[in-house]
Amino acid sequence: MSKIDCRSATKFCVFEILSEKNNSPPRYIKRDVIESESLPVGEKERAVVIGTILQEMLGLGPLEFLLNDAHLEEIVVNGSSDPVWVYHRTHGWLKTSIRIKREPEILNYASIVARRVGRQINVLDPLLDAHLLTGERVNATLFPVSSHGHTMTIRKSKKDPWTVVDLIANNTVSSDVMALVWMAMQYELNIIISGGTASGKTSFLNTLMPFIQPNHRVISIEDTRELQLPEFMHWVPMVTREPNAEGKGGVQMLDLLVNSLRMRPDRVVVGEIRRQREAEVLFEAMHTGHSVYSTIHADTAQQTIRRITNAPISIPMNLLESVHLNIVMFRNRRTGYRRVLQLAEFVPSGEQGFESVAANVLYRWKPGIDKVEFHSEGIRFFDDLALHTAFGKNEIKQDIETRKNILEWLVKNKTRDILNVGKILAHYYLDKDSVIAAAEKNKKPESIL
Repeated sequence: MSKIDCRSATKFCVFEILSEKNNSPPRYIKRDVIESESLPVGEKERAVVIGTILQEMLGLGPLEFLLNDAHLEEIVVNGSSDPVWVYHRTHGWLKTSIRIKREPEILNYASIVARRVGRQINVLDPLLDAHLLTGERVNATLFPVSSHGHTMTIRKSKKDPWTVVDLIANNTVSSDVMALVWMAMQYELNIIISGGTASGKTSFLNTLMPFIQPNHRVISIEDTRELQLPEFMHWVPMVTREPNAEGKGGVQMLDLLVNSLRMRPDRVVVGEIRRQREAEVLFEAMHTGHSVYSTIHADTAQQTIRRITNAPISIPMNLLESVHLNIVMFRNRRTGYRRVLQLAEFVPSGEQGFESVAANVLYRWKPGIDKVEFHSEGIRFFDDLALHTAFGKNEIKQDIETRKNILEWLVKNKTRDILNVGKILAHYYLDKDSVIAAAEKNKKPESIL
């Protein structure tokens, strides 16, 4: 009988061999011992054999080859009768030559994923929403719920996540917008990110996290883990949990949201607003002084207001007063490009208090020139910043210009790793003048760390 403990199916593995006869102590065999076996093949073939054994015993079999491809966004198994499909970042949907020939194999892979995160999938509970230990989201369904056979859908997460430097460099957003958002993040203004499916809402939310001061306590709440923050930040990630087959043990987003307010957070990050009760608690957190960031499905800033204030969320209009900025993401399905479509503020109006809220778009993307450009002056945003900073409007604009120069300096020097970007931004909060001076003199960013 053998028991396997593995941190990574492709890097390091330990086999624990247990004796069934005499209860002798377990023997540990490292991978280099396996490689030393005299196999009648060359080095390359031996590596392939070992890799295949590890993938079959510890991973998801042939799907591991696809999981290691950095250019793929989705991996889809539609049953044993179809080949595996993938979504390529450049070429879109593609059919592979890989085929999982038996339905029990698909069920086995889904069960492996479920067990590793404390969940299960079976005939009584045929739907699974989970994640791999490396962060990829996994959805699985069983026959007969999916009538063509068992399915698995794996949405890959980037091992090296996008940062603000990437988004500016690839023209997703302008440095003017990110400098303004940086200032809003520093002074704890509330932000909601909108957009359609796969428009980049969560990725953009993740790029904002290094703007938070490193000594602030961050609580993130998600259905599946997607956010990745610099390792030195004061961050507590939390995920929901589905109930077991008996309907017990479930932990919903509302439970985590209510609990997070008892954990003394400075910032609360919620993966997505979906239901009324969750939104009510979220907006209550804003009104009680917590800085909150979340995402929602909506295509424009005005649609975001309608989505929040109508069923099924149905939040009273006056509560939108607490949202300072709304960032709207857009994905061009023909080209695959993702852009910040709008940066807007929510402006309350009405003769007898905040009876209505309108979106005032500060910046917007112009498709003809593929640039995010200034659209209109802020009505409320600069007053909110002035309240938090005691700066005048000209001082705020000068501060934003300084931050813009720092971001462009990072882009120019291609300093894009999330840890390095996080360290430089953290250094800005500790010694602002040295970072500004390094940017003006165009020193290497690493020189100030």
